[in-house]
Amino acid sequence: MQLKEFTPKTKSVAIIGGGVAGATAAVHLAELGLQVTLLERGQGLVNGPPICHLHAGGNLYREISTDQCIDLLKQSIETVRLYPHSLNIRPTVIAVPTSDGGEPSELLPRLDIIKQCYQEFVRQDARNQVLGDPDDYYQLFSKEQLLALASREQPAKPQTIEEWLIPFAKHTDLEQLKYPVVAVQEYGWSVFRLASSAALVLDKLQNSVTHTGTEVYAVERAGQQWVLGCRNSEQDFELRCDYLINACGYETGIIDDMVSQPRTRLVEFKAAYVTHWDTAEQWPEVIFHGPRGTDKGMAQLTPYANGVFQLHGMTKDITLFQHGLVGSSPQSAQPKLPQHLEDKIKHGWPDDERLDRTNKAIAHMQQFIPSYQTATEQGKPLFGAQQIPGEDDTLRAADVTFADHNYARIEIVKGSSALEAARKIVEQWQLFDYQERSIESLHPSSMQLTLAEVEQKAEQFALERQYPIELAKVYGQ
Repeated sequence: MQLKEFTPKTKSVAIIGGGVAGATAAVHLAELGLQVTLLERGQGLVNGPPICHLHAGGNLYREISTDQCIDLLKQSIETVRLYPHSLNIRPTVIAVPTSDGGEPSELLPRLDIIKQCYQEFVRQDARNQVLGDPDDYYQLFSKEQLLALASREQPAKPQTIEEWLIPFAKHTDLEQLKYPVVAVQEYGWSVFRLASSAALVLDKLQNSVTHTGTEVYAVERAGQQWVLGCRNSEQDFELRCDYLINACGYETGIIDDMVSQPRTRLVEFKAAYVTHWDTAEQWPEVIFHGPRGTDKGMAQLTPYANGVFQLHGMTKDITLFQHGLVGSSPQSAQPKLPQHLEDKIKHGWPDDERLDRTNKAIAHMQQFIPSYQTATEQGKPLFGAQQIPGEDDTLRAADVTFADHNYARIEIVKGSSALEAARKIVEQWQLFDYQERSIESLHPSSMQLTLAEVEQKAEQFALERQYPIELAKVYGQ
């Protein structure tokens, strides 16, 4: 049942950009009964930078503030409640190598704070328990405990954190690590099942229209409304709306320039690499910390079904790129990436560079997991550019900013911030009275989705985008 009936007098909202930010805003506003038009230049929704997990607590980022970590935890919980079928439920292992200047003990005070916050969120509302038992938010493992786990056989369907850590204990060079090793209930997040969930809901709602393959080439004010010039392969057309949301991701500055709204921001191009490793074991995600941008940068192993793994290596030869972080200028709110990186986004990768960087990612992981040397490249990278509002390149928790004339920019850095951005838009523009209603009651169409239909459409998206369907399949408990 819809929250309120749609009528022609309903306020209209146009959203430019169908990434995780724009698609989530469209889902949220349409579920509230607003007239929503979503405009996406690409052929499908949520097809941007790699997403591998929620960042529920910001545990990958030693450099960010505790306040940002708490924000990411809260936002992640709300996102899971909106997209319950997008989770891959398995833990994340955080290890500090002997080559790293940090100590595992430095991670613990913040983990305790995050655990306490999660416990409090669950105490306030039991529906917030989406990241496992809050009392078990993280667990520490000594070298002796890992050596004992290495002698065990993993069950076909691991249930406990200890069972999930068996392959890590078996295959990792434990001599290269400082102790304790941390296992945290940081779950995986399928970008394809998120895209599938959003597309299915928007298709069902009569008060939402999605135009893919559509470019916005002009934006003007006309009295109290916005007028957008749009074009697709079939026609040019004009769209009028009462409210305008700029959710263009790394290209948010293009629309800012059109509406003469200056903004300082950064844009960073990143890539992750899809590999196959011949293993029947069920792996957790694994993070080996390291100084960003050096040859010892963080190594990240993200597991999917059937031996498919996504790799990050935070070096300039793997995930990061020379001149891949750029800023806006006094002349334009849109940072300009080097042409060769723009070409990757728009036209794809040269085969030799794709293979070279994937093999370097495998070698980077091999230094900690020696048997990973047998892994092979498994298709094109997951890649894209993310915007970072302001000038702080360590910012990870960001949401939305407002300008005059009912114009908002969604400026998320992490996908889990998208729902909070949409809610802030509703509150700022007084589009709906929430009356303390739950996320579930606000999104009846979203709650009707089944895991089977979400997974089926997600696999279709993966094939259309030329990725292994394993990236779309449910993985974990």
